[in-house]
Amino acid sequence: MTSSNLFKKNYFSQVAVLLLLLSLLIVGTFPGYFQGKWQWQEPPPVSKLKELKSLRQTGLTIRGWQTVEQQEKTIDKQKWSLQVVKKQGGKTQAIIMLLPQNGPRNQPQVEWTTINGFWDWDIAQYRLAKLSVQPSSDLDEQKNQFQARFFRGSTDRQTFAALQWYAWQNGGHPSPLQWFIVDQKAQWQRQRAAWVAVSIILPMEPLGQVEKYWHEMETLGQQVQTALNATF
Repeated sequence: MTSSNLFKKNYFSQVAVLLLLLSLLIVGTFPGYFQGKWQWQEPPPVSKLKELKSLRQTGLTIRGWQTVEQQEKTIDKQKWSLQVVKKQGGKTQAIIMLLPQNGPRNQPQVEWTTINGFWDWDIAQYRLAKLSVQPSSDLDEQKNQFQARFFRGSTDRQTFAALQWYAWQNGGHPSPLQWFIVDQKAQWQRQRAAWVAVSIILPMEPLGQVEKYWHEMETLGQQVQTALNATF
């Protein structure tokens, strides 16, 4: 593919995304305008918001893993759940960090920058990973798919495999834009797409190949998404 063709492909993709966002804003805003209510001033409530916020104190119950330690941790004025889990019948330990949505106007923004600053790591071997979990309803024959950032984070003292995404009911993606589109669609039906920022961290050998830990991270990520699906 020539550079000109690649530019055209990226340009038209960006235009398509912008047009989609514009149509979502128009369709989502005009009904509220004619009723004298602006959608961004009075967003629909977030169901189970209380249960989501309580994750800061309780963490998640993960199938196949037991909680070693859990605490609420304030990072850059945001309250996270920091949970250390251990695989049942094994020695593998991982850290699960959760930032639940705090209110109906709260949107995902710079959580990955916050986590990067907290761990002060250098990122390498990055890729966008696709995962899937069993559907939450028997009526849905397809698996629920989501995407996450998968990479190696290294400091002067330790190296980690990391998996990060914004989780919502039956889906997720590391980009806030993807959540925005899902939430706008939900608002057409006077509903919301509640979200939780997820960061899973697994210690690994210094400067090793992160792909060696993909299966372990994939399995744990699927279990976390499944647990969150039951919470939303």
